[in-house]
Amino acid sequence: METSVLVARTIAVVWGVMGLGILLNSAYFEKAFEDIYKSRATVFYGGVLALAFGFVIVSLHNVWVWDLPVVVTLFGWAALLKGLMLLLVPEVLLKFSKPFLANLKVVGVGALIFGLVLGYFAYFA
Repeated sequence: METSVLVARTIAVVWGVMGLGILLNSAYFEKAFEDIYKSRATVFYGGVLALAFGFVIVSLHNVWVWDLPVVVTLFGWAALLKGLMLLLVPEVLLKFSKPFLANLKVVGVGALIFGLVLGYFAYFA
């Protein structure tokens, strides 16, 4: 299986399920995200994971072809930058992302749509 397709399928499943989970359990996830903002250890581990996954994607798949591969590449770069920011300037990223808590259902819809669209291209197109 081509690397682009494997990574895109993985991202699609994770984001689709995450979006659906947020929509079905928004009150639970509002509290969970509030807890994340309070826990420096969770922010640190989130930064390490984002940096690691972003680095792996960028290292193995830095393809700038205008199709599914560029979506995977952009996702990898975004994860890498998120990890860097969470580890180097966590307060800045947390302050930037806090308004999304007020619109968590919109975030859930966006994540679900992103997962479904990416999944369509990764599985069927």
